Amino acid sequence: MRKMLGPAKAADEIEIITGGPLAVAVLAEIHAQCFEEPWDAAALASLLSLPGALALLASTLGREATPEVKPLGFVLLRAVADEAEILSLAVRPEARRRGHGRRLLRAAVEAARLAGAARLFLEVAEDNRPALALYSSESFAEIGRRREYYHRAGAGLTALVLTKTVMSTPERNGD
Repeated sequence: MRKMLGPAKAADEIEIITGGPLAVAVLAEIHAQCFEEPWDAAALASLLSLPGALALLASTLGREATPEVKPLGFVLLRAVADEAEILSLAVRPEARRRGHGRRLLRAAVEAARLAGAARLFLEVAEDNRPALALYSSESFAEIGRRREYYHRAGAGLTALVLTKTVMSTPERNGD
């Protein structure tokens, strides 16, 4: 299933598209390139089967996300009631520092807003400076910490819990 959330804004013609069931293998491949404890295709399929779950992919030239097409990155989010959470955001190592993560993050904010969420949450490792800089520049604020939430090289890492208001209460209620 393909659904555009907005026109491509970059000169390299990157579009944000939704990832359907065929995209699970690609999501797992990207996740494995980006995280020490990657989620496999079955775990990602399980997450995507939950109500309110959505995968958005950064893709070139609007091509459908299939195992043959190699999207540059993805964001996985879930919206429930008036809250949404980014479950994972990943960009292939060779495609980083080109604005793809920012485009995916902005698309996730818009998807959360369209789903009726007032706030969007995420967790990020406290030592992930590039991600922290991105989230800060997009007005996410720290609201908590989770000790030893992540594990890297056998050591526990603290996750920072961040949030951003994506819709004011009157808008959410249709006023």
